[in-house]
Amino acid sequence: MAYACQRRAACLQHQHDIPVMDWTGHIVRMPPLMILSRFERMIVRRYLLPGKGEGFIFLVAGISLVAVMLGVAALVIVMSVMNGFRAELFDKIVSLNGHAVVQGYGGRLPDWRDVLKEAKATPGITSATPLIEQTLMGSAQGRFNIAQVRGMTMADIAEMKAKIPSGSLSSLAPGRNVVAIGSGLAENLGIGVGNTITIMNPAGRSTPFGTVPREIGYEVGAIFEVGIYDYDKAFVIMPMQEAQQLLLMGDVVSMIEVQTADPDRVADILAPLAEKVEGRAVVTDWRQMNSSLFEALQVDRIVSFVILSLIILVAVFNILSSLIMLVRAKTRDIAIMRTMGAKRSSMLKIFVTVGVAIGSLGTAAGVVLGFIFLFFRQQLLTLIQIVTGQNIWDPSVRFLTDLPSRPDPVEITIICVMALVFSFLATLYPAFKAANTDPVQVLRYE
Repeated sequence: MAYACQRRAACLQHQHDIPVMDWTGHIVRMPPLMILSRFERMIVRRYLLPGKGEGFIFLVAGISLVAVMLGVAALVIVMSVMNGFRAELFDKIVSLNGHAVVQGYGGRLPDWRDVLKEAKATPGITSATPLIEQTLMGSAQGRFNIAQVRGMTMADIAEMKAKIPSGSLSSLAPGRNVVAIGSGLAENLGIGVGNTITIMNPAGRSTPFGTVPREIGYEVGAIFEVGIYDYDKAFVIMPMQEAQQLLLMGDVVSMIEVQTADPDRVADILAPLAEKVEGRAVVTDWRQMNSSLFEALQVDRIVSFVILSLIILVAVFNILSSLIMLVRAKTRDIAIMRTMGAKRSSMLKIFVTVGVAIGSLGTAAGVVLGFIFLFFRQQLLTLIQIVTGQNIWDPSVRFLTDLPSRPDPVEITIICVMALVFSFLATLYPAFKAANTDPVQVLRYE
């Protein structure tokens, strides 16, 4: 018996001296803190899967793992949805408004051809196209609705990034009196493809009895859906010549739409053009046109990240409490291992590994759960709406018709690293407590 104890003590004393071969074939020894020994791995497995009578400790550890999983999943889901919301808004807004517009004073740009040439000659601008936009009134079948009339070139109409539930954009052509309207506007007016929508321009012809509004009826050739509620409920797209005739503008446009090589550097790219058209027009980029919306989204992202990070912090405290309970429950075992030759560093590594393992498993499970939720997000949203009876995703409030998602690998990596670092920090106190256990005090009366 004494001989067996001496052999066990010698094994524990040299448990870190694991021989490996270097590139010359000589045997070298790994530093003690580089890897877990066979003995340490065995103890870690036993503490992660406790036996009979230790179910409460296992339950607390399981709760800690689930808490980390839910915290990580919540962060992944919310940040991905926020990113998708911003990206979808940007893509859909830019698809209609471009990265910037050069707008004439009073909504008219008489020398638009000169401005168009200057815009195309500006470095960093990839495209520039004339545009007419005016808020008027539309009516059909006795119903009235605001109509945001937009005159576009046929090339821009053909390249519109929008769903076409019915009709075709190819039916639009100068002189045909055919327009495309948003799905929301079609629903509000109760019309579809083939019906007629009347557009009223209050600035009509003058008569002895006053100004008579100009009214022109257009056939609905297509119904489009951009995905932004405010656009779909009001926009009427028509060829530019039709818009000039409706608005009595002659050979004049309202603005020039500009696309740049880098939307994030749009201000720097457009600075030379703004100097050239100063006094004739104003250059407005996408940030200025939607500044309040995108600033609110950015603030919301930061606040959501900070608040949801507290869930991970609470989960980390659960890991801390479960490890403290584990150390208290295993104090006698720790003392026996120390008397048999186990080093303080072994105890330290064992309990750090247990805590980090719980945090790592919870983090991995959280990422998987987050991606599952994002994949089925629309179905889950529909299910929640059915169960609660509430319209959670109202397009008139959320701007977008569908719940978007765009996971960012960098953000997900930051979330995972943060969860692992918090888990590691939570293990330090109980690990040092276990390492500093005095076997003499514990086994004095054994």
